[in-house]
Amino acid sequence: MPTAREALLRSALAALAERPWSAIRMVDVASGAGVSRQTLYNEFGGKDGLARALMRRETDRYLRGVERLLGERAAAADRLVAVAEWTVVEARARPLLRALLTGCWGEWFPAPPAVRETTAASGVPAQRRADAGPPGTADLVALVRDRSAAALRQDQRDQGQRDQGQRDPAQRDPSRGGPSRSDPGRRDQARHDQGRRDPDQRDHGQRAYDRDELLYRCELAVRLALAHLIAPGAESVGPLVRTAVTAPLRVPPRAPLSAPSPRAGAR
Repeated sequence: MPTAREALLRSALAALAERPWSAIRMVDVASGAGVSRQTLYNEFGGKDGLARALMRRETDRYLRGVERLLGERAAAADRLVAVAEWTVVEARARPLLRALLTGCWGEWFPAPPAVRETTAASGVPAQRRADAGPPGTADLVALVRDRSAAALRQDQRDQGQRDQGQRDPAQRDPSRGGPSRSDPGRRDQARHDQGRRDPDQRDHGQRAYDRDELLYRCELAVRLALAHLIAPGAESVGPLVRTAVTAPLRVPPRAPLSAPSPRAGAR
């Protein structure tokens, strides 16, 4: 059974699907949730607080969906394509999410005002988080980009460990001829061989380049999805993203398209 807060948020979303925010009354939202209007004000503080809570809920729901897709066992390009395609489908079906992703607010649901500095903080932890405001469009892009890159980097590390174990079983089992602590020469040779096998560990410049390229491609996938959302083309977004994340880069990227803001990092 949903909590009173969740029931109120669902009731508000249902009302928003039928009429603009300006026409929605708090008494109707409370009635739809089966709670008193006082309960609504205790949870959200007012209509603006409810609007901020709706935005926070949509943001969290979207990011959970992104993480679910990134957690699937599939190739990196397949997962980035899946996130882009899902983003377009979800945003078209959820106007509030579309506004959050594109920054295109309207009369149906205008962007709620920020909390005034003189306003006392809410006594409800979830509302304090909502009152801090959702991430802006650029921050949201950075959040998805960073989650994508983190998931793919972890896959690369896991695969590297598996490959290393398959290439050099002797290092895992000293009885099979691996270098011993008492044999400096063999230890040095092992380090040399390791460097040849794993340039990422011996060339920090190359590792930084790989990281920048990964961030660049992850952000490009998100931005293509948003561009397709605002101005749909004849072709679906999937093939565009697949080409963008797999095609060779003519110029090595020095940094991602945008840097995460302090607000994005805090989220």
